[in-house]
Amino acid sequence: AVQISVPVLVRLNQSVAGISLHTGRIQAQQGGDYHSTFKGRGMEFDESRLYQPGDDIRNIDWRVTARTNKTHTKLFREERERPVFVWVDFRRPMFFATRGSFKAVLAAKLAALLAWSANRQGDRVGGVIFSESVHHELKPQRGKTGVLRLINQLVQHPAWTQHSRDPGDSHDCGKALSRLRRVARPGSLIFLISDFRDMDDPALAQISTLSANNEVVMIMLYDPLEKSLPAVGRYRVSDGAEELLVDTYDRDRVDRYRGRFLTHLERFQQLARKLRSHLVLCSTTDDPVVVLTQGL
Repeated sequence: AVQISVPVLVRLNQSVAGISLHTGRIQAQQGGDYHSTFKGRGMEFDESRLYQPGDDIRNIDWRVTARTNKTHTKLFREERERPVFVWVDFRRPMFFATRGSFKAVLAAKLAALLAWSANRQGDRVGGVIFSESVHHELKPQRGKTGVLRLINQLVQHPAWTQHSRDPGDSHDCGKALSRLRRVARPGSLIFLISDFRDMDDPALAQISTLSANNEVVMIMLYDPLEKSLPAVGRYRVSDGAEELLVDTYDRDRVDRYRGRFLTHLERFQQLARKLRSHLVLCSTTDDPVVVLTQGL
């Protein structure tokens, strides 16, 4: 519940049969084994030939045209593979749960399941794994080698043993999203796995920029206690250094608490609608296999 290991993430390869990376926005057949809207060009240059009526003038090959004095157009072929990126948040708030598993544990399992699914469908796997102090960038790599490289980075990330005393903030997310933008080429499928806490407008703008040329799926993790306070009573909680008394007899306080979570959720639901993207919710008590099987 509070730690992950390589064998556990490797065994998840046996659980991906029902997981599809279609993301619910199927429009055009790609060269791989599934459909996608494939934002961006998503194509590779093949050859140039003489311009024919009806060709897109934006594809005119001006260099060949100038050299031959005859108008030529570029031909493209669909890429046979689509890069799949997982962006995994290992900031301090992710190492928390009141029941089930740490959000960080679920994030690692979700990332591994997505990587195995991508490998099963013939795609390359890359990603960004980040905390307050350490960022790992993985360029897309095909085959089991790419998946195992990701798994090793998930397990060996210093965040598991060197928890920062500073809470995560939007600056960390902004830097990690900026790094993702540098390694993700147009036409990629990107999964953002986080509780999305403390993300300001510039960080959300980074997501919007990524979505312009890529397929983006946001997976929001949360603990049931973050959604609503427990039954009426007085509860003493501690982080090991400080204590806090929570009084849930105060219904106004309980309603305000739940309202903050709903406001946070609505913010990302609106973002998903605006970007025509996909938002998946995952509680710390959920089975990640079921979440991906039913949510994508």
